[in-house]
Amino acid sequence: MQNRQAIKTAVWVLLLVTLPPVLRWYAPSHAFHDGGVGACEACHTIHSPDGQNPYLLKGQNSSSLCLNCHEHAGDTGPTGDHVSTPGVELGPGAPPRQLSPGGDFGWLKKTFAWVPEAGQPLQYSLGDRHGHNIIAPDFLYLPDSTNSSAPGGSYPAADLTCVSCHEPHGGYRRNVDGSVTRDGRPIRSSGSLAGSPDPDSGLSVGVYRLLGGKDYQPSSVGGSYAFINDPPSAVAPETSNRSEAVTQTRVAYGAGMSEWCRNCHANIHTPAVPGGTVGSHPAGDAAKFGAAKSDYYNAYVRTGDLTGTSATSYLSLVPFEEGTANFAQLKAHAVSDDSYRAGPDAVGAQVMCLTCHRAHASGWDGATRWNTRTELITANSAYSQEGQAYQPYGQGRTEAEALRAYYDFPSGRFAVNQESLCNKCHGGVYP
Repeated sequence: MQNRQAIKTAVWVLLLVTLPPVLRWYAPSHAFHDGGVGACEACHTIHSPDGQNPYLLKGQNSSSLCLNCHEHAGDTGPTGDHVSTPGVELGPGAPPRQLSPGGDFGWLKKTFAWVPEAGQPLQYSLGDRHGHNIIAPDFLYLPDSTNSSAPGGSYPAADLTCVSCHEPHGGYRRNVDGSVTRDGRPIRSSGSLAGSPDPDSGLSVGVYRLLGGKDYQPSSVGGSYAFINDPPSAVAPETSNRSEAVTQTRVAYGAGMSEWCRNCHANIHTPAVPGGTVGSHPAGDAAKFGAAKSDYYNAYVRTGDLTGTSATSYLSLVPFEEGTANFAQLKAHAVSDDSYRAGPDAVGAQVMCLTCHRAHASGWDGATRWNTRTELITANSAYSQEGQAYQPYGQGRTEAEALRAYYDFPSGRFAVNQESLCNKCHGGVYP
């Protein structure tokens, strides 16, 4: 047995020495979730004993499979690539633990109730209003109870899983010329992180967060829902699932995020069309900040304080796109130590869907980054009126839950009575 293993090792060494450079890198690399396809057996079984799983997944469906690795019982705080807190750990007053830029799906399992003021009825913030309702029966994630299809689109809510957005085999790649393709040169690594290598003439890198691109549609979903837009140009810092109690996590969004979201939400910002919303907020490459909005953003520190400067005005609760696909620039700006805090310029910077929303879920309705259902986000320097009879601002959350929903951003950094963060761009002047 030892001789057999020695022979196998010698063969691999010989291959590494003699193969051409492209194959030498590609052949032994599984690159699991590192921009390309991983080891098949990590996700698939060889046989399906009951014959009920046509894709041989190690889970009832694709989201259940994903959460086998991306949810972990017993985490005491944000950990690695985990994106979900187990439901059994989300008792009354206990917030979800993960703080990735996309948000913790555990918020979908938290329903809040409160009375705003005397004489008013009980109000609710239902769990399934807090984000994308992925379906993962093994982890008790259920379909959206309100929307049968994507708002502003037709993608069926009954088929919404992790692979509705993320291409599980990582087939989409960014090439040296900036193009995104589904085949071509081998993928050398992830292209999502500040420390990721660049593509070159022989090797490509994975697209941002393994997102699906043009013509993508999960094989498990019938009908015609193929994507028409490629993944965005964006770069995350090396560590992004983290508390922002001290420093912020800055994902450097370049361009194309809203366009990518429109693969499913095509008409959500288009008035006078089926599914569209009249007067809805502009987003994407046609939503440039311009001089007035960039000046507001850069000057705004908190309610009543307009002493900010463009060099230090960035707020992770209100991110923006830089309007570029220059990955060298984006990598330099993707940090988690506050070493780059510049705000938007007047020419390239633009509003995107993720300026106001989180991609997975949040502690607020509509997966928003801050509570948009109230005029104040802090009252008397607190996020919540925990323990009081009336909670017009905390709206049923404990202080711990509200603080976590703001990614541990201390309430003391805001005004004593902090108004909506819409003011970060609008400065109180609205169309």
